[in-house]
Formats: sequence, C-alpha cells, structure tokens
Amino acid sequence: MVGAAEEAQLNRLENQVDNGGGGAWEYLCLVRKLKVRRSEKVLKHGLSILNDPKKRSKLGGDEWTLYEQVAIAAMDCQCLDTAEDCVKALKKKFPESTRVGRLEGLFLEAKESWADAETVYSSLLEDNPLDQVVHKRRVAMAKAQGNISVAIEWLNKYLEIFMADHDAWRELAELYVSLQMYKQAAFCYEELILCQSTVPLYHLAYADVLYTLGGLENLQTAKKYYASTIDLTGGKNTRALFGICLCSVAIAQLAKGRNKEDKEGSELSSLAAMALEKHYKQRASGKLPLLTATLRNLKL
Repeated sequence: MVGAAEEAQLNRLENQVDNGGGGAWEYLCLVRKLKVRRSEKVLKHGLSILNDPKKRSKLGGDEWTLYEQVAIAAMDCQCLDTAEDCVKALKKKFPESTRVGRLEGLFLEAKESWADAETVYSSLLEDNPLDQVVHKRRVAMAKAQGNISVAIEWLNKYLEIFMADHDAWRELAELYVSLQMYKQAAFCYEELILCQSTVPLYHLAYADVLYTLGGLENLQTAKKYYASTIDLTGGKNTRALFGICLCSVAIAQLAKGRNKEDKEGSELSSLAAMALEKHYKQRASGKLPLLTATLRNLKL
C-alpha cells in the first residue's frame, strides 16, 4: 500500500515530468519501487528515454529494466507493436532468461494467442517445475478465457506443491463458489481458517458457504462462525449479525422441540438484533424502519 507521502512525491514527480521539468528516469524508478500501475505515463516517458540513444546509454544495465517496464505498460495500453519490440530486444540480449520467457508469455496473452502462451509456460515449467509465477499465469490465462473449470484444475495442481499459499486457497474457494460447488469451497475456507485463524473474512465466508448449503448441522456451524466473526471484529460486522439472525430462524424451524437449542438461539439472535438496531441508529437512521420491519418479519 502506497503511503500519503510516497503518493505525494510520485504525483509531484509526474507533474514535473509532464511539464517538461525533467526527472523522467527518477519518476519511472519510483513507479517501480512503489509497484503502482501508471501505464500511460510509463509508456510515454519510458519511450522518450528508449528512443533517445544518448539518454538510453546513460542508463547502463538499467536499460533492460526499462525495456521490461515499458513492455508491460505497452501491454496494459494495448500498444502491442511497442510491447513486441521491447520483448524482442530483451530476448536478443537474454535468450535463455526465465524472466524474459515469462514476459513473452504475458505478451502472447495480451495478443490472445493462448496456445502459444501455453507452449511458452509449459517449456518454462519443464525447466523449473517450482516456478510459482508461471503456475499462476496459467490460472490467470484460463480465467481470461472463461475456462473456470480449467482454472480450478491448475489451482489444485499448484496447491499440491505450494500448500501454504493463502491467496491461492482463497481464489480457489471463490472459483468454486462461482460454480456453486459449495462443499469444495467450504474445504478451502477450512484450510484458510486453520492457517490464519484470526482473519475474520475467512470465518465470514465459511459461514456464508455453510448457510448456503443448509441443513441443521451446517446451519449450527455457520452460526458459530458468524459469532466468531463478530468476536474478531469487535461486534462491528453487520453481515455477520444478519447471519446470526437468519441462522437462528432457520435452526428454530428445523430443531423444534429441542428446548436448550431454542433458548440459546433465541438469546443470541436477540443480542444480534439489538446490535443491528444500534448500528443502524448510528450509521443509517433513515433505514432503521426497514430493519425493524425485517426483524419483526423474522420474529426477532
């Protein structure tokens, strides 16, 4: 995340360069350092250096870093001829480079030459089966083509190797949800909770999936994870509070006659309803009547 001081410095440099005040290389270096995407500016000012032999010669070895930066910016801007020229220059200089091979794959993706990109990525993985970047590009490429089932297949293969990648587990869970494969999504969120038990987002997402699956056992477990979400967020997660209420109503319908469960569910849902009313009074008082009517319909 870019801090306020860094963003101010970046904006100042950008304004300076745009108005002919110099400092293009310093600006491009800062963009790289902060890992921000200002592709149109990078393309414009990067090419101004690359197309000037005197300026380019002053960079020394950094010339090739700039070629890479401009290539990615050109792909973002769909200036594929420029991107191709940069990739060719890098391939000529570094013919055996894995990094340049990845860049070539990105260029082929930008052209939507999916088969050629897959050939490049397969070759790179033959040389290094543990290349995480290439594995993830395969997933991204499948998603770009709308092949969600293929993306899931690649992600599962990736996670067989890199089981500790939390972002990959989350992405896989979201892909499963998009295909309504809720049991598989639940497994992914269980893995995430085991690895990062204090992240409320995972508890909430797991509860949502269990609520969607339905059934008494799933609803009871969902309510527990909505409760843990509330606990982890200091009682400030409105979605989890609604989840408690909805689970309590559904459980009451499925578990009639079980006095202990009815009593516990009633107490918890009452507390959740009170917390919701308090939140709406403070943050959205105009919608409080709608909330009150909703809770009344739920008999809370």
